[in-house]
Amino acid sequence: MNKATVSLERSSVRVQQRKDVAADINISELVKSASKVIAPLWPIATFVARHPWMGLEHLSFEEVAYRFKLSRNIDLYPTISMLRAAQRKGELNPEFLEMRLQRWLDEQPLLMPREEAERVFRAMLWHDEIPNEVLTSPTLKSLAAKVKEIRLRGDSKRLFIQPLSVLLEEQGEEKWAQMLDHQMIKWCKLFLDESQALWTMPFREKGFYYAWRKLVINDPSLNKQQRKRLKDLPHDAKNALRQALLALGIPHGAMKDYLEAHLLSLPGWAGMLLWRSQQSGQAHALLMDYLAIRLSLEWALIAPHLPLAKRKEDDETVLLPLLAAWMHWGELTPEQWLQLPQTEQQARLSLVDRFDKIVRKKLWLEAWEDTQEAQLKNRITSSFANNAPKQAAAQLIFCIDVRSEPFRRHLEREGPFETYGCAGFFGLPIQTRELDSVYSHASCPVIAKPQHEVREYAAAVNLKEYRRRRNVLFSISHTFKKMKQHLLASMLLPEVSGPWLGLHTLARSIAPSEAGRLFRRIQETLERKPKTELSLHRNDSLKATDLPVGFSAEEKVKYVQQLLKGMGLTSSFAPLVVVCGHESMTTNNPYASSLDCGACGGAAGGYNARVFAALCNLKEVREGLAKEGIVIPEDTVFVAAEHITTVDELRWLYVPTLSEAAQKAFDMLQSKLKKVSRNANMERLSKLPGLNDKKRDPLAEAYRRAEDWSEIRPEWGLAGNAAFIIGRRQLTKHCHLEGRAFLHSYDWREDPFGESLANIIAGPVTVAQWINLQYYASTVAPHYYGSGSKATQTVTAGIGVMQGNASDLLTGLPWQSVMASDQEMFHSPLRLLVIIEAPRQYIEHLLEDDPHFRRKVKNGWLRLVSIDPDNGEWEKWEPSAIEYNNFS
Repeated sequence: MNKATVSLERSSVRVQQRKDVAADINISELVKSASKVIAPLWPIATFVARHPWMGLEHLSFEEVAYRFKLSRNIDLYPTISMLRAAQRKGELNPEFLEMRLQRWLDEQPLLMPREEAERVFRAMLWHDEIPNEVLTSPTLKSLAAKVKEIRLRGDSKRLFIQPLSVLLEEQGEEKWAQMLDHQMIKWCKLFLDESQALWTMPFREKGFYYAWRKLVINDPSLNKQQRKRLKDLPHDAKNALRQALLALGIPHGAMKDYLEAHLLSLPGWAGMLLWRSQQSGQAHALLMDYLAIRLSLEWALIAPHLPLAKRKEDDETVLLPLLAAWMHWGELTPEQWLQLPQTEQQARLSLVDRFDKIVRKKLWLEAWEDTQEAQLKNRITSSFANNAPKQAAAQLIFCIDVRSEPFRRHLEREGPFETYGCAGFFGLPIQTRELDSVYSHASCPVIAKPQHEVREYAAAVNLKEYRRRRNVLFSISHTFKKMKQHLLASMLLPEVSGPWLGLHTLARSIAPSEAGRLFRRIQETLERKPKTELSLHRNDSLKATDLPVGFSAEEKVKYVQQLLKGMGLTSSFAPLVVVCGHESMTTNNPYASSLDCGACGGAAGGYNARVFAALCNLKEVREGLAKEGIVIPEDTVFVAAEHITTVDELRWLYVPTLSEAAQKAFDMLQSKLKKVSRNANMERLSKLPGLNDKKRDPLAEAYRRAEDWSEIRPEWGLAGNAAFIIGRRQLTKHCHLEGRAFLHSYDWREDPFGESLANIIAGPVTVAQWINLQYYASTVAPHYYGSGSKATQTVTAGIGVMQGNASDLLTGLPWQSVMASDQEMFHSPLRLLVIIEAPRQYIEHLLEDDPHFRRKVKNGWLRLVSIDPDNGEWEKWEPSAIEYNNFS
């Protein structure tokens, strides 16, 4: 596919005709449709993984790759250097690459000898670039002049529109596109600021467009003529956007593409506005404001240069590399080429045109994925033991997070312990409110909506003292912040606080572990949070939001039953069941929430673990479960803990009175945890760069990294994630999965109608896919979808990070989260492989009943494999097979 740029001329039409055209433009529908090219961006305090192309899944991954390459020059496939590095490390088997090439050739209409095509395309696969001396040779240019005009790509050829400001910039004019971006960054920062700025944007409460329109006419960064053009804009954003489109001369059929191009210019700020609109129930209102401002500014900046002249396309640059491929790798001479029939010449050129860099990288990526799938299959099938598990002393329920896999593996090796995996919110659609707080947090996946609120509460006498201590600390903090912002007080602040802050800085820098523990103990001592209870029971008198506080008796049973049944834990309960949430522990890290539980909305999962464990211990819940066939023994006790992923420790959050059997299991588990933590840390730390000293104590080093405020890699997070395995623990218990797999417990025998499987696919798999594609995007296109180096990031407006003071709001992960060094990647950019242990008919029903999941598989947004539970055979569900079978 050849890149072509459409130059848009402003037509000279009569006033009445312009009014008729304007009346035909459905601006709201245009903005809604164009918004699919970006994804909502959550504030960094509640960092949520985002799938950058979630609105484009109706297209295949390859089609979207073409779209971004041609419109933004962004590669969505790994670079050749990444692919070759994978091959050198044994992650990519060339045999699979050859298989993919043969399959691609099988799908092409060949009007030439097969072996000749194989030779040329195999060379193109492995060498990628044609030598420059071949491309620039006079002989080749002479041949190109003799070849008659041919049509390449046929109807698949697509013209992509670029903003007029970009076209002007490419023609050597002033940096209009850069000026426009700077203007939009400035206004977005002002409007979206969350109390970071001392002076807020005037008129902000009346909307983005209204405030901008009031202020822009006094903006000194614009000249007098530009401000004059903006003086009489329409009062509402919809009409302003319509007017700007017409003034720029954008044809009706190109308007959606034009809006898409502008949204993709600053996808971070646009994504934040989209999220804000959705949160407030305004659909796409803020995006309407954003586009109205942006296009109005573009017109004001470039109006004297309109209409633009059409760009002349250079056919030679398209034809030369196609001919060169046959001359260089096909070893044809110009004379031999001219002797070929016209139809064969066109067929050969069209075939090479189709086998462009995107197709070649696609084959490389698929071969990489095939290799990893084969290696994973070998690990699972060689270690699978379909034996009935022995009775465990303790059962532990972990989040599916890939960081849980090594900890679970080391734990199971140390004793009679059994582990399960589920989404870390434990099936509880709740928002949580900590003790005496006025703020609540949605502690469930962003694709779900909270249905209940659960609060912490304490005895009144304890609460009174706690409030007094907390208010003192809050007053000190608030005063310090106000002094920093105050013009005069800020000059006095260094003299007053300098010695204390200097000691703090010195301690944090010289002895981060010890200082961190000391400061944490001081804070806990000063605050002394009292023992709290949870509002589990429905209490309408506490209702202060639109959600009920607590659960009804039926809801308690329903949520517990759904999770236990979904995991296949419905019998053979151990005396001790540990419900483990997880959180990270880092210092001075804007991305701290990205390391916490994605299933809990970017927060720690301990609160949900505590709620679920407490529900399971209620007598009324157990009686209700017994009626549903799930009998929990009287001596079985549920407790709650939190897995601290940075240091691989379990911390106890809720330990009620234990039965004799549960106490024995608890003591046994406690005695093993230190060794488990040491072994898990040793494995995890060995993957971090610069840690080759085996004499270091892994626990001490893990704590140092967690407390060191200069540490750019406290942990790898979810880097390396590649697979989502749904099945019994026996399937993977003896596998070393290297912390690369999400593990969700599932037993098809407990799910006769496939309802639990459907819920796993709709919820946890979707969130895991978002995580996977965010890591993928941040690795293959870090300049566009990543967030650059942590060392040079700036937290802005209290909502996100920028590079410097005038960049896009960065949407993805830092360079240090996916790369081991400037040249060596740590995360392997592979699309998520979903493996389901269930009979074939379960997969068929799933694809029939869930069109969203079927579309993801069919269009290559994730990969699907099923394992027959009876004979262990793997079946790969190819996109072409799904399309052929036409599941619907």
